Amino acid sequence: MAIPPQGRVVFTRVGVRRGFLASLPLWVGMLPFGVVIGVLSAAKGLSFAETLLMSTIVFAGAAQLVALELWTDPAPILAATIATLVVNIRMAPMGAALAPWLDRLRGWKLWGTLATLVDHSFAMAVADQRAGGRDAGYLLGIGLGIWISWVGTVALGHLGGGMLRVPPGHPLFFASLAAFLSILVPLWRGARVDGLPWLVAGLVALAAHRAALPVPLPLLLGSFAGAGLGAWIELRGRGAPGWK
Repeated sequence: MAIPPQGRVVFTRVGVRRGFLASLPLWVGMLPFGVVIGVLSAAKGLSFAETLLMSTIVFAGAAQLVALELWTDPAPILAATIATLVVNIRMAPMGAALAPWLDRLRGWKLWGTLATLVDHSFAMAVADQRAGGRDAGYLLGIGLGIWISWVGTVALGHLGGGMLRVPPGHPLFFASLAAFLSILVPLWRGARVDGLPWLVAGLVALAAHRAALPVPLPLLLGSFAGAGLGAWIELRGRGAPGWK
């Protein structure tokens, strides 16, 4: 395959395949979270087909978890909609960060990539961008791989249903958190650039949690505080000698 000219963004099958293969190690981390969603869906009375349809179309573990926790009869549609909107609003700054790739995509390439965008694919794509990657197919490949894993693990959880009895606090539940933590490693650019924003994000989220603010406000406030400070530091430092 020919190397694209400097600065030119491409979308190739090779990139999609590379992204799909890169997503495989994350499947282990998705297992406990997906199974929990499947078990909870069954407990809330959703059929197997309804659970698969929700996981296939929504494809957002945190949003599905919030919606299922609010699920009653009759369903509070407005409250669930607002809650999931708050959870997923973090996708807006993610899209802005990926603009160098997304702005050059059209049609199914753009909408397929956006439909499968999650935290993991975002983090891995940003790391690839910073390393000089210019193949936007990489982002779609990661998203497709995680999507397949997610639907499969949710289906497994629903089919297992009442047979699965994992107590709260079991080490198995740490696998999902470990997967999120692992994708932060390639994003770290050193304390000078990322140290303070990451610290502020954690402190704001912790303070909001201690103030008994309802979920997911601590996460949302911490994310925007850290992202805002990080953007300010980066814009301010671009003109400094030696800044990369």
